Amino acid sequence: MKKLAILGSTGSIGTQALDTLRHIGGFSVEGLSCSTNIALLLEQIQEFKPKHVCVTDEKSYYEAKKIIGGSTQILHDLEEFVDNIDADIALNSLVGSAGLKPTIRAIEKGMDIALANKETLVCAGKLIMDLVKEKNVRIIPVDSEHSAIFQCLQGNSAKDMTKIHLTASGGPFRKLPKNKLTDVSVKDALAHPNWAMGKKITIDSATLMNKGLEMIEAKWLFDIDMDNINVIIHPESIIHSMVEFRDGSIMAQLGDKDMKVPIAYALTYPDRAPLPSKNLDFFELKNLTFEKPRYEDFPALSLCMEAVKIGGTMPALLNGANEAAVALFLEGAIKFTQIPVIIEKAMAAYTYKDNSAIGASTLGANALRDIIEADLFGKNYIYEVIKCL
Repeated sequence: MKKLAILGSTGSIGTQALDTLRHIGGFSVEGLSCSTNIALLLEQIQEFKPKHVCVTDEKSYYEAKKIIGGSTQILHDLEEFVDNIDADIALNSLVGSAGLKPTIRAIEKGMDIALANKETLVCAGKLIMDLVKEKNVRIIPVDSEHSAIFQCLQGNSAKDMTKIHLTASGGPFRKLPKNKLTDVSVKDALAHPNWAMGKKITIDSATLMNKGLEMIEAKWLFDIDMDNINVIIHPESIIHSMVEFRDGSIMAQLGDKDMKVPIAYALTYPDRAPLPSKNLDFFELKNLTFEKPRYEDFPALSLCMEAVKIGGTMPALLNGANEAAVALFLEGAIKFTQIPVIIEKAMAAYTYKDNSAIGASTLGANALRDIIEADLFGKNYIYEVIKCL
């Protein structure tokens, strides 16, 4: 019986993970966390009986303290929450840079990480991967694309890999002319054609920022140069990604659009659990299509590549600026096309810090502080930029 903690249990990935556990069994849920969805958390507590829960929103925390009792301990701080949990694996499905510190704490405690929080590696990829090696734990990706790459590498040597082909649906505006993008609404941007996801990641998918962040995540997970990561628009979302090897062979992972598959694989690796997933009918597929990204119309991809080229704390700055810009768009404060524009302004205004030589042994000192400060600079600067728009 594996012991599991879920950070972000009331979100899209968290709820699908718990649904997956209902099918596969074999896990005891030691801890659950949420921000504000107390009603759903209570249902999860009643069913899975975790020893510890964490509610990060202050108002919701005090409300939860009044109703959550029995043997379940309720905490407010995610790092303290991780410290109190005895688990073999932590599923990090938090949104944004909030996932960074609890991931570090879980690795330091020797937990394997099922990672659905790409921002952890975007902000602090080298530090995280160095720490993973130092503590001899595993990071197993949950994103469908990175799970696909991970699966394609099973039985193969990473040294034989020459290229990653990272697929993207293209989002809801794949065919929309550039002159129409200015007027798209929040509702339009949230209408993803293939996947049901949280609001932030859905907007990132619409701007193609999500694919840029996934490029950075893939760089660190699979130790590959950004120049060898190729983005392909694949609107059917059947091929979840591909790996090309030095002999010219390409391996792909295919499947229906069901996040429970990569979730289950991350939790049960190296085994596979039977799932009630829909099997592909190749005769129904008819066509699989592939297109080049529209880099000029969706500049977020190029911004991610530029941030990695600059290096140091610039990806953390980019991440923070994007989180703030997306929040403003969801509030109706800026237009869709202004998201990458103001992120670029934040990048131009920031003087990055080079932490390329920093290893895991210095993680608790200046390196982590610099990364967090870069992320916060990005968030704060966006609010200054919009005053001038």
